[in-house]
Amino acid sequence: MRESIEKAKRIVIKIGSALLTNDGLGLNHQGIDQWVGQMAQLRKQGIEIVLVSSGAVAEGMSRLNWTTRPKSLHELQAAAAIGQMGLVQAYESAFQKYDFHTAQILLTHDDLGNRRRYLNARSTLKTLLRHQIIPVVNENDTVAFEEIQFGDNDTLAALVANLVEADHLIILTDQTGLYEENPRSNPDAKWVDEASVGDSRLDNMVSSKGGALGRGGMFTKLRAARLAARSGSSCLIASGREQDILLRLIKGEKLGTYLMAEQSPVTARKQWLAGQLQLAGSLTLDDGACKVLIGKGGSLLAVGVRQVSGQFQRGEVVSCVDGQGREIARGLMNYNSEEVMKLIGQSSDQIESILGYIDEEELIHRDNMVITAGT
Repeated sequence: MRESIEKAKRIVIKIGSALLTNDGLGLNHQGIDQWVGQMAQLRKQGIEIVLVSSGAVAEGMSRLNWTTRPKSLHELQAAAAIGQMGLVQAYESAFQKYDFHTAQILLTHDDLGNRRRYLNARSTLKTLLRHQIIPVVNENDTVAFEEIQFGDNDTLAALVANLVEADHLIILTDQTGLYEENPRSNPDAKWVDEASVGDSRLDNMVSSKGGALGRGGMFTKLRAARLAARSGSSCLIASGREQDILLRLIKGEKLGTYLMAEQSPVTARKQWLAGQLQLAGSLTLDDGACKVLIGKGGSLLAVGVRQVSGQFQRGEVVSCVDGQGREIARGLMNYNSEEVMKLIGQSSDQIESILGYIDEEELIHRDNMVITAGT
């Protein structure tokens, strides 16, 4: 239910181009200051925030005096490169008023499709959050090409919500939420307060047409909500022009449209692990490690590994088997096969001395593992 957002510990906030650029007239510094002020208040309340910001292309268009979004890729890339400078400077200046720093994170679809780079991005974002830095994420338009573009920052925001395991995704737009019909053509259209994100009736309510600056309308926002729900993140779609919108949403006010995820984060992630990924190798565990995984739901440590089979990279999925070859679990590796070979039977405090560095104490963290014994 909507009240659950009051308990949120980590949220992803996406702000659209129309809001950020005064509908194409240049950066909306007044709006940025207001949203940043609200985010700073939430951060001081202990809520971790990842900001996914559109606006680079639109700001670049404004600086170049272009009135329509270019269609050619190289012109889009040039506009993004120009606009990114102003966008990042605006956020850093605004957050510094509240003694917060920002960090720019530029991603392509390929970054999140590649397991190793996925985990690297995840680790970087979580490290920034741990240091109370506000990550500002955008698509890397300056190097992305058509085959790997996200296509819209709503999708990017959903994937980031999956990446950092956010409690909620908040999409701020120039509309007040989702309606059963297009409110621009039917002023009496009924507003959707809450709905299950999987409700098929929502598909008839959305439009795939976006504004001149963006790349999608409510269609991409519904799709983003469903993507975010895969890791248990519920989604709020609301107007960024409402006074104190972020603070009021977090208090549970009935503003915008709340699309509820149907699964808890752990359940969704572990279902994904169990059924949708190919296995890159296997680890044979001793009896003690098997008991810890099955009985206590613990993480897998190197000390419990007896044999490594296959060649795999960090972030790929491997099977964990007992001495008789029976699978008991599977999960995402924090180290590659060559590294694990060196770590067999060793305690976690020896990882750095053996490898020369340490990324994680666990070979597989329990949050990235699903127990398959008995299934």
